[in-house]
Amino acid sequence: MSSAAFERWRRKAMLVTGLGVSEDERLEYLMEQTRIDCEQKKLRFMERSPAVVFMLKHLRAAGCDVPPANIICAPCDKRSAGGFNPEHGAIVLCQGVFFGDAHMENTLVHEMIHMFDQCRFKVDWMNLRHHACSEIRANSLSGDCRFTRELRIGSLAFTKHHQDCVRRRAITSVSRNVMCPDKETAERVVNEVFESCFKDTRPFDEIY
Repeated sequence: MSSAAFERWRRKAMLVTGLGVSEDERLEYLMEQTRIDCEQKKLRFMERSPAVVFMLKHLRAAGCDVPPANIICAPCDKRSAGGFNPEHGAIVLCQGVFFGDAHMENTLVHEMIHMFDQCRFKVDWMNLRHHACSEIRANSLSGDCRFTRELRIGSLAFTKHHQDCVRRRAITSVSRNVMCPDKETAERVVNEVFESCFKDTRPFDEIY
């Protein structure tokens, strides 16, 4: 091993272990490694994930091409795994919060459904009914409410677990809207639009 290669190895070991470097340096290094890991997985999903490739195709057909630069890995609020910024047409993946590749893939598809709704229907995100409808669709179609995912977090009903999960997650998201005064309002709005929005599986033929 050359002296330069050894020095790089030694520096990396110091940053990983925290020995010989400041805590800020170590945290900065670990955060950058988490970002790099997120970026690599994002690109892999965009190339190989059937659901992500499907959504990219339909977004492109709707006039909303999504280059890799519009899907950003970044640290964010621990309450969230991702987000969609309609103003900039960008998706944020919250690096470091995913408990597995499937969770990250589902999150990406979830946000891409929001993007699809924005592209096709020009959603008014300050309108709680619009927001609720997109959340119902995204939670239902993304894989967020699959049986295995619900089992993992210990929130599982034996009957209609998919619908219950979609409703619960949509209410939580709408309750965070700045235009929503309380959780009771979010619950009422979600219930009002649930049936029609749950049946709308576009661009999928059915819940996959």
